[in-house]
Amino acid sequence: MFLFIDCIDMKVSALIEDELIQDVIDISGAKNITEALRIALKDYRSRKLTRNYANSIAAEQLEFTYGAKELRDLNQE
Repeated sequence: MFLFIDCIDMKVSALIEDELIQDVIDISGAKNITEALRIALKDYRSRKLTRNYANSIAAEQLEFTYGAKELRDLNQE
């Protein structure tokens, strides 16, 4: 099953310091402002989602259902 979603490019006007934009272009290796912002936003989204997942995993208490003996027995099989 395939799900097709139409992506609509959004035009955005933003007041961002020239130095910050140039730094992002230089660091990302982007060819223009749009590409630099796209790279930066995707990186931010990825890092934020990863941090959120890590925090939710860390918040859950770990439960071990096997002890050392049970694990050794499983490994011997």
